Amino acid sequence: MADSIPLNPVRKNSRRIPHYNSARLSRYSLEDEPSNLDEMPLMMSEEGFENDESDYQTLPRARVNQRQRGLGWFLLGGWKVLCGSCCDCLAHICRRKKELKARTVWLGCPEKCEEKYPKNAIKNQKYNIFTFVPGVLYQQFKFFLNLYFLVVACSQFVPSLKIGYLYTYWAPLGFVLAVTMVREAVDEVRRYQRDKEMNSQLYSKLTVRGKVQVKSSDIQVGDLIIVEKNQRIPADMIFLRTSEKNGACFIRTDQLDGETDWKLKVAVGCTQRLPAVGDLFSVSAYVYAQRPQLDIHSFEGNFTREDTDPQIHESLSIENTLWASTVVASGTVIGVVIYTGKETRSVLNTSYAKNKVGLLDLELNRLTKALFLAQVVLSVVMVALQGFVGPWFRNLFRFVVLFSYIIPISLRVNLDMGKSAYGWMIMKDENIPGTVVRTSTIPEELGRLVYLLTDKTGTLTQNEMVFKRLHLGTVSYGTDTMDEIQSHIIQSYAPVTSQPSGGSTSGSTPSRKTQSSGPKVRKSVNSRIHEAVKAIALCHNVTPVYESHANVNGETESAEADQDFSDDNRTYQASSPDEVELVRWTESVGLTLVNRDLNSLQLKTPSGQILSFYILQIFPFTSESKRMGIIVREESTGDITFYMKGADVAMASIVQYNDWLEEECGNMAREGLRTLVVAKKSLSEEQYQDFESRYNQAKLSIHDRALKVAAVVESLEREMELLCLTGVEDQLQADVRPTLELLRNAGIKIWMLTGDKLETATCIAKSSHLVSRNQDIHVFRPVSNRGEAHLELNAFRRKHDCALVISGDSLEVCLRYYEHEFVELACQCPAVVCCRCSPTQKAQIVTLLQQHTANRTCAIGDGGNDVSMIQAADCGIGIEGKEGKQASLAADFSITQFKHIGRLLMVHGRNSYKRSAALGQFVMHRGMIISTMQAVFSSIFYFASVPLYQGFLMVGYATIYTMFPVFSLVLDQDVKPEMALLYPELYKDLTKGRSLSFKTFLIWVLISVYQGGILMYGALVLFESEFVHVVAISFTALILTELLMVALTVRTWHWLMVVAEFFSLGCYLASLAFLNEYFDLSFITTWPFLWKVSAITLVSCLPLYIIKYLKRKFSPPSYSKLSS
Repeated sequence: MADSIPLNPVRKNSRRIPHYNSARLSRYSLEDEPSNLDEMPLMMSEEGFENDESDYQTLPRARVNQRQRGLGWFLLGGWKVLCGSCCDCLAHICRRKKELKARTVWLGCPEKCEEKYPKNAIKNQKYNIFTFVPGVLYQQFKFFLNLYFLVVACSQFVPSLKIGYLYTYWAPLGFVLAVTMVREAVDEVRRYQRDKEMNSQLYSKLTVRGKVQVKSSDIQVGDLIIVEKNQRIPADMIFLRTSEKNGACFIRTDQLDGETDWKLKVAVGCTQRLPAVGDLFSVSAYVYAQRPQLDIHSFEGNFTREDTDPQIHESLSIENTLWASTVVASGTVIGVVIYTGKETRSVLNTSYAKNKVGLLDLELNRLTKALFLAQVVLSVVMVALQGFVGPWFRNLFRFVVLFSYIIPISLRVNLDMGKSAYGWMIMKDENIPGTVVRTSTIPEELGRLVYLLTDKTGTLTQNEMVFKRLHLGTVSYGTDTMDEIQSHIIQSYAPVTSQPSGGSTSGSTPSRKTQSSGPKVRKSVNSRIHEAVKAIALCHNVTPVYESHANVNGETESAEADQDFSDDNRTYQASSPDEVELVRWTESVGLTLVNRDLNSLQLKTPSGQILSFYILQIFPFTSESKRMGIIVREESTGDITFYMKGADVAMASIVQYNDWLEEECGNMAREGLRTLVVAKKSLSEEQYQDFESRYNQAKLSIHDRALKVAAVVESLEREMELLCLTGVEDQLQADVRPTLELLRNAGIKIWMLTGDKLETATCIAKSSHLVSRNQDIHVFRPVSNRGEAHLELNAFRRKHDCALVISGDSLEVCLRYYEHEFVELACQCPAVVCCRCSPTQKAQIVTLLQQHTANRTCAIGDGGNDVSMIQAADCGIGIEGKEGKQASLAADFSITQFKHIGRLLMVHGRNSYKRSAALGQFVMHRGMIISTMQAVFSSIFYFASVPLYQGFLMVGYATIYTMFPVFSLVLDQDVKPEMALLYPELYKDLTKGRSLSFKTFLIWVLISVYQGGILMYGALVLFESEFVHVVAISFTALILTELLMVALTVRTWHWLMVVAEFFSLGCYLASLAFLNEYFDLSFITTWPFLWKVSAITLVSCLPLYIIKYLKRKFSPPSYSKLSS
């Protein structure tokens, strides 16, 4: 049995590799495509595709040149690549993945499983007890900066290299490591507690001896598990039984696919019909399930009962499955577990959080490498000038340690404290209440974004539908004329006096029959409205749910009909909010859906009459067919009618010829409405019987089941009578349009990635102004192979400045064969909409943009299906929405409304980046200036490797004397928040990274060299006979210079900055009294000391003030023009 079912056919050579690496590989490995496509230029006409001779220009393919791998490559980072690949290789060997296979699962017999399946435990921790310390240390010391400090600090244990006191090197390093370890430990403990809570949830398991309680983590493949209402489903199961009489139940899937509406699931018929729950053990049955895969919207399997003659076979599809992480919304369900732990759909679709490192940190890391190079060069020069005498190698190392202040350890401490300060400011901002910073290490990323990838449902829209328009071809009804429809419906169903019983149905039906039997009699508006509303009330997948239903459990069917159909406690559930709104609307105009089970549904007319219909067949909506249909038989008349509704593209060819449908659909779409075309066809008994036998035959076939079923259904879908066109609006979140416009003006490219239908996504893209009104939209046609992708990419290439709309399947094909070309074309678009995206695809698109553009990406979403995308992006933002808190908890920043993203990026992103850039460079300047003074001092005193300042002076210089004014730069701002929001164009400058670049860094190096030289030479020129005066004069002038330089760097003063300046000066003056070993108090209090210090400080700072003034006067930056 198992062998006869084909799974996804995968050729020997075409192992599936994640898209973003596979483009080049699979280009040669898939054998079914013509090989000559490789040599063919991408830009090609339809004819050129056939005859290979095209004079179109070719798209420049990025062939990455293999770099020469010599010694230079090794030193410049090749060692890191080699180490990384070795570690990856080892990890791969240790964690070699077991191949996922199809399986046969016997009901209630886990011991019969042929293989060992993974444990059903959730694990989100990064480390365990043994790997925590090594793991955290590795994360810290993989940065060049920290590794460098470690080496320098360790060198102080060698007596011949020792310079100064041990604490001057070990205290700052120890502090940084301690803070990091505590922070990581707290996060890890929280993760452990969350996992433990989920894994220890108790479930009822059916055994031969009755029910037993098991922990979620102890559930195995083959177990029969009972899940109560509102309980989470612990593993992927096949739905066997339910307490609901109709053999179906609803589940909530918001934590799996991000959709808030409930899904209807159907129990396996064979097991639902068993008299009692215990009989599940008396039958011999098994489930054949395909191998675990990513797709949450499809499943193929079979249910077989062996102990009957003949054997019972039932085909299983997605509607018989209960995936893990969904929640039972009605009744109690029993299922057999088919996939556990790592093999469940929810885990397969989850990507693991990576440690995010900001671009600013990487840039500073590069600059510290440059500084280290300068330090080594300086040390070599010093030793060379000595003439390489004596133990010169030891002297070289002593010089390296002496100049180690070029790279200040306080850089990391200051930046980490700065990041925490920005996080605190974001959370305290009253204009964006409820914002939470969950990752405090990357606030500067908010100021560097180029791509924003957003979810649609619940992020841009509220996921609340409102019925806006009904169009009948000649007449259109809007929200203000719905009362006319209501009066027509009341008129249609007005009870006829001669037939009091069931008068409504038999009174209205014959009138329609006489009209339809005539060849081409034009129907009255009244009957057309009646037909349209009735079709909308019948053609759907909606079920009315009554809360009191659970308490009453009425014994008699008739009694139940009377007592439970009250309007106040009825809610509707369906797989799409559009459907619910359509049924709500038919209720508002008088035709109410009051009851539904698997085989029938009842409508209530305005006069209170109940109309019953038998459901003969349902054809559910799929992304391929873009339509849903239902065949019903009216109980009172026996008429069989086939109703169908769907997207205009799918329905246009199905309905009879008309001249208005296409035009009106376009008009509604431009208004941002989601359109559905409704049609019907009357069937005779013979026609239906013939259809049913062919349909059932197709449903049981094993090969190409979906194709055969679709072919049978299509035989009915011909020349249907067009009834009406409906327009429903999905309301946008507050201020979405101005926010998107703000982001577009800021130079941010917005991509919308949604799991929704193509038409809906296009609709929202237009109504939210993601695509501006005057822009064209290019809808990428569905492509399934290389040739089609080739042609479609060429067609797209000829379009200019138009937004792209593409489906997930087509995207996958394009990325498999033409990854680089596709990304290059898509990045030129002002906006891109990807619809029908799986959670994994969303994450892959993010990774693709990062690899191909090297720009910073931000992902924003609100559902569990957005978590992978949020974790993959450089900066993830979660919205606390109706779809639960999963996205908000996984994100780096959590906001309450989409409109808050404008202020978060324009104001806080700008400030964080600008402040960190200034702070980082100033801290480096502080280290470089003292190293310059050390170099001047050593060169004058015969190149001796003797420290200029010792012990407390060095510790005090980096901490108490200058720390507060330098750190107060985190309060600086170049532009007022209102100005940053009014002129979002200012944000474009930030993405170029000009605030921290090699150019600005070199300017700071020149300033440091100039000031260090002046301070040291000035002190040496002016000092009197004793050496102690050099230290006093130069150190005092150095402190004053640093305080004045902070004042020079500040753009907007804050009262705390002034306090910090005076506090630091006060601390220094107060400490002079205690530092007798460094300063001569009798000399410090004399006039010569004061004027010499003042003169040196003036010479070191005044020229810089003059240059700054002239620059602001003749070449002001763009923001200063605005603020003036």
